[in-house]
Amino acid sequence: MQYKEKYTPKQIANKLKQVEEFEAKYGKSLRTKAIKKWCESIEYRKREWEFRQATVNLFNFNNRNKIYK
Repeated sequence: MQYKEKYTPKQIANKLKQVEEFEAKYGKSLRTKAIKKWCESIEYRKREWEFRQATVNLFNFNNRNKIYK
């Protein structure tokens, strides 16, 4: 499985604008810093996607013999 950009540049720009408006109103936080970084860097989005994939794969590996009802 390979990373494919899921969002359009317009969607990313809109999210960045929302974050900037939020920061102007409420101030900066670690969450807004991370979202801004996500909006500004394709490498950051790729690494974040890879982290989520690894988390799911680890969960599936650790629970391959368990049956959930």
